[in-house]
Amino acid sequence: MITHISGKLVEKSPTNVVVDCNGIGYFIHISLHTFSQLTDSEHIKLLTHFQVKEDAQQLYGFATASEREIFRLLISVSGIGTNTARTMLSSLTPKQVREGIASEDVALIQSVKGIGLKTAQRVIIDLKDKVLKIYDIDDGINPSNNTNKDEALSALEVLGFAKKQSERVVVKILSQNPDASAELIIKEALKNL
Repeated sequence: MITHISGKLVEKSPTNVVVDCNGIGYFIHISLHTFSQLTDSEHIKLLTHFQVKEDAQQLYGFATASEREIFRLLISVSGIGTNTARTMLSSLTPKQVREGIASEDVALIQSVKGIGLKTAQRVIIDLKDKVLKIYDIDDGINPSNNTNKDEALSALEVLGFAKKQSERVVVKILSQNPDASAELIIKEALKNL
């Protein structure tokens, strides 16, 4: 319903801000990450997530779209509420959360206050595929412009293999044999797909 708020910064604390927008003061919950990105300028704009519960209506504010997206992904996990998601984004940057989920770093996720082993594992299980898809994160190293790699990926895609999966296999092959021809890459990839 409310996607962003732009107005005069009236109050600012590490956990919330009050923004005056045309004479109405909006109380917005924020993470420490957003707090650190707020300047002392009088006019600010925050992206928001509006949550309606039986007993409350609350606004959560974010300095960047990626932080809001991670917040929304986190609260979609059973057992992670808005306060836990905000705590996670206060303890870790959105990039650290993304990479922790993508690399299945249970210890990193569990390092957040209030998140135990089972919850950390659930976050990774529920969100890994979404994070990899949304942010196009790859586990491997991308060799620099390689036409043989591009040709091999294109051929594998034509053969009906998923792009993401093919790319992982091709990157692995190229890390072992950087000078491989397109034909060799395709042959090796077909053995591993």
